[in-house]
Formats: sequence, C-alpha cells, structure tokens
Amino acid sequence: MTDVTTPAGDLPKPKFDAVTDLQRRAMNKAAWRLIPLLALAYFFNYLDRTSVGYAALQMTDQLGLTAAQFGLGAGIMFVGYCLCEVPSNLAMYRFGARRWMARIMITWGLAAAATAFVVGPYSFYVIRFILGVAEAGFFPGVIFFLTLWFPAQYRTRVLAWFTVATPISFLVGGPLSIWLLQMHGFLGLAGWQWMFIIEGLPACVLGLITLKVLANRPDEAEWLTQEERNALNDMLEKEKRTSQTGHAFRKALKDPRVWILSSITFSFTIGTYGIGIWLPQMLKAQGVEISMIGWVAAIPYFFSTIGLLFWAKHVDRTGKGILNLIIALILAGLALMFALNMNALVPALIGITLALVGTISAKTIFYTLPARFLSGQAAAGGIALINSIGAFGGFVGPYLMGFLKDYTNSFATGLMVMGCILFFAALMALSLRLFMRDA
Repeated sequence: MTDVTTPAGDLPKPKFDAVTDLQRRAMNKAAWRLIPLLALAYFFNYLDRTSVGYAALQMTDQLGLTAAQFGLGAGIMFVGYCLCEVPSNLAMYRFGARRWMARIMITWGLAAAATAFVVGPYSFYVIRFILGVAEAGFFPGVIFFLTLWFPAQYRTRVLAWFTVATPISFLVGGPLSIWLLQMHGFLGLAGWQWMFIIEGLPACVLGLITLKVLANRPDEAEWLTQEERNALNDMLEKEKRTSQTGHAFRKALKDPRVWILSSITFSFTIGTYGIGIWLPQMLKAQGVEISMIGWVAAIPYFFSTIGLLFWAKHVDRTGKGILNLIIALILAGLALMFALNMNALVPALIGITLALVGTISAKTIFYTLPARFLSGQAAAGGIALINSIGAFGGFVGPYLMGFLKDYTNSFATGLMVMGCILFFAALMALSLRLFMRDA
C-alpha cells in the first residue's frame, strides 16, 4: 500500500464519477456488513467513557470524591488514550484492523468493568488511565479503516451512521445507567458498580464477533463477489491516483494541516466532554430528580442524532466540509452562551441541545477532512495523531468544569469558558481554508 500525503495548499477539488449499479451494490453490502457492528462497538465505547457521569450520582458520596477529584478521574482516561493512540493505530496498520480492533474491544471492556472495584480517588485514577490505554486507537482506527472501504463522496454519510452511536449512547445510556443505579445493594454491590460491570462486558463479546465478521479491506471480503471487490477497489484506487502523491508518516508531521486539525479537535472535544460528563450533575443542580435525570439528559442527544444525520447528508451533497464545520462550531459556542444566561431548566436545556447538535455534527464533518490529503501509513498515523491531541481535550474539559465548579460553586463560568473555546475552534477552522480552499 502506498503511503501518501499531499503538499499543503495543493489539495485538488474532488471530481466524483457516476456510480454504477455494481459499485453501489458493493458499497451497500459493505455498509450493511461493517457499519452496524462498528457503530454498536462505538456505542459501548462512548458509553464506557461517559457513564461515569451517571455513576457520580452515587459513587462520589460513597468514595468521598470532591468535584475536582471526580473531574480529574473522569478526564485522566484521555491521558492514557493520548499516549497510546499513535502506536496503537500504527500497530493496526501493521497487524490489520480485524485483529487489532478485536483486541481493543476486549481489553477496554475488561477495564471498564473493573471500574466497579475502585475504592478511592487513586484507584479511580489508575483504572481510568488503564481504560484509556486499552481503548486507544479505536476511533481513529475506524476512521482509517473506512477510508479503505468507501470513496470520499460517500464518507461523510458513512461516518455519520458510525458516529451516530455517540448521541445514541447518551440517548439510551442515560436511562439505562439510571436504571442500573437502582440495583443498589443487589448481591452486596452498589448500583454504580453494577452499572460499570453490565455496561463494560458487552465490548468483550463484540471483540470476539469482530474477529469473525470484519475483513481488513475489500479484496479480503469473502462475502463480496469478485466483481464487487474489483468495483470497490477500482473506485478507491482511482481516487488515490487523482488526488494524492506519495509520502510516509514522518512527512505528515511536517504538514501544517495536521496541526491545525489537531488544534480544532482539541478545542471542540473540550466542549463535548465538558458538557457530556457533567450534564447529569448539572441537571441534578437544577432540581431534577435522580430517577428522571437519564430521561431528561436524553433529550439533547435525541435532537443531536437527527441533526447529525441531516447535516452529514447536506455536507455530502454540497462538499463544503470546512464551511459547515465553522458553522457547527459557532452554533455550539453561541448555544452555550445562551444556556449560560438561562436560569430556568427548559431554556437552558434548549441551549445545551443546540450546543451538542453543533459539537457532534462538527466531529463527523471534521473527520472527513484528514483523508482528503492522507492515506496509507500517513493516514493511520496522522489521523491517530490528530485524534490523540484532540482526545486530550477529553481530559481538560471534565477537569476544567470540575475545577471551576469547586472554585465558583456553579456551572455558569464553566459553560462560558466552554463557549469561548468553541469560538476559538471555529477561528482555527477558518484558518484551515488557507490550506484547503476546496474542502
């Protein structure tokens, strides 16, 4: 496989040929085979990261954690994640997606379930760090994997159906987590312990299924006919020949687009996790009963799911990825400022809903951009590098919100800071137009 990246500022405008019935049939087969499994895995991946926000409704009192300690523990997962992201994705490039993604799923499932047995802040920090190490490489691995299967003109929609697992994990996971908390005392375990065990172990099962179902690339897919394999490969090879020139991963490190993209995802990830991890406690502070928090928290993610799918379809139709990324980030920043000034539950929830529509849609749009100029080993390592720097925002966001909550005794300052960070991300996305004018 050729390792490639294009020189900064030299990105040609994609020209998409008409798709034949054979090519469309091959892509439909691939989509139905791959996306449901990967999306389900990402559902549990996101659930295992963020369900700690619901566990906090019980575990912080039981373990005696302060808001800052909880925020540090919730976010420290991303330190392990960042450190191992690039090595993990390069290992996936070497050993193949099927085996490596199965390994990731099994180990993160075990680590997530083991969170049930933490006894204080330090064991909480350690197990969350291990969880980050275990799952490092999954998301960028899938992004890279999908570039091996689907051409650019279909990638935003494919990524949307994959990343829709993010809002759905909150939509379903909130009520599920609250229900599991009610198992408090069963067999001598607290409700939050049952929640971690029951939500963590399914990833191990999905890892075993991945070993059976996944194929590393179209020419290894026995469930496609030879004609369908050839049709997919021809589309992907033509795209590679017409839009890219050859370079290795080390060249990607010198590309300014990689670093601009890294700053963008770092910024909006701060906002996404700063909101998501703390939303249950924000609702509790608004007087929502614990039994209802999961259902109320699901409301923003229901609308985020719808908004994501419509926005992705619009981006694929227009091809204006960067412009829509800027709009999504500005929407999210303005919505947080709106929520900041609302003391009533319903207006504040509207603001948070619009903010999540913006940040989650921005994430999907964003991850179609690296594949415009990276492929092969450069894509495997470059996408992982971008994601690992961005994922550090998952540490900063929850910890920063917790620190500001302790310092000011409210969430208002944290929301204001999150909004300003999202405006900075929009500014960086605007600067990306200097290097990718046709994206």
